[in-house]
Amino acid sequence: MNLDLRTAFPNFENKLIENLEDKAEIKVFEPGEILMKTGQYFKSILLIVDGLIKVYREDEEGHEYFIYYLQPGQACALSMMSATRQEKSEVLGKVVNRTTVIAIPLEYMDQWMHDYKSWYNFVLETYRKRFEELLITLDHTAFRNMDEKLIFYLKREQLIHHTSILTINNTEVAQELNSSREVISRLMKKLAERGMIKQLKNQLIEIVNLDY
Repeated sequence: MNLDLRTAFPNFENKLIENLEDKAEIKVFEPGEILMKTGQYFKSILLIVDGLIKVYREDEEGHEYFIYYLQPGQACALSMMSATRQEKSEVLGKVVNRTTVIAIPLEYMDQWMHDYKSWYNFVLETYRKRFEELLITLDHTAFRNMDEKLIFYLKREQLIHHTSILTINNTEVAQELNSSREVISRLMKKLAERGMIKQLKNQLIEIVNLDY
């Protein structure tokens, strides 16, 4: 395995790294590909080495609701739970940037929990962080006005992508915030009028100051 796993997972013990290099498989996904589907059974646990994944929850009509990002050094807690219980996935994962993952066969999940303290801590920390992110997302998308939801969305995009210049598709934003393209377009214009963003060409915006 020609990857520097110690950089992506610096807290893993050397022996665990060696096992990952020996037992896990490298997989590469391109932007737009589906990493995990709602209703599928998992054959492995996926750890993100490089790239960016968006995780969604789908309703019965197929509408997608964004819940959190997966970045290098992370794993999806919901997929881990579904995999270990041999249950179908309840989330959808889409590749944002070209992404490299290591796929760990399910048989090692529980075994490594006993054998390696760093793996045990990683799994618990994954559950904790994803739960906190779910609560934050719920707070900002269920109990706020739409303009507050949009500002939260833009702040998160700015933080994740490490840039103030964002590519924003109003239709996609509307889907993720359970709104309409017309409402999002109107609110974007309102934010621009208040000097909080600048609307550029080709679906680009510049974040100026999203603080009230």
